[in-house]
Amino acid sequence: MTLLPIHQTLEENQHFTNIPDYQEILLMTIQYFNKIGYNPPWIGYFVEKDGLMVGSAAFKGISKDNVVEVAYGTFPQYKSQGIGSEICQQLVLLALKTDPTVHITARTLPEESHSTKILRKNGFQLAGLIWDEEDGDVWEWVYKK
Repeated sequence: MTLLPIHQTLEENQHFTNIPDYQEILLMTIQYFNKIGYNPPWIGYFVEKDGLMVGSAAFKGISKDNVVEVAYGTFPQYKSQGIGSEICQQLVLLALKTDPTVHITARTLPEESHSTKILRKNGFQLAGLIWDEEDGDVWEWVYKK
């Protein structure tokens, strides 16, 4: 599995711009970079496995408190194949390789789901219910090394 970086501008992402399924993710990610800054490796990625594009992954920036939030998704045709768990694992490994002291978090809707199973499988523990500006009430998860 390979994390392919999404670059800061549309012009730098020409290899992704002609693929309809990537347009929305690409534009959202670049808009997010414009809001929070572009600080590799704390960026967004497309995910390739066995020559196929299977999903996307991202760090939602890094805070002043050395906390990074992970987000990931599997394209519909690759769901329920363990790929989401692999993507999550790759994000955790990259974060810890970059900075072993970083605190890794994730957020989900406040209900049991595929994402909650993925997070538990990858060493995350439910920290509790919090308010998210974009999503309202969410569960926050913390990676336990």
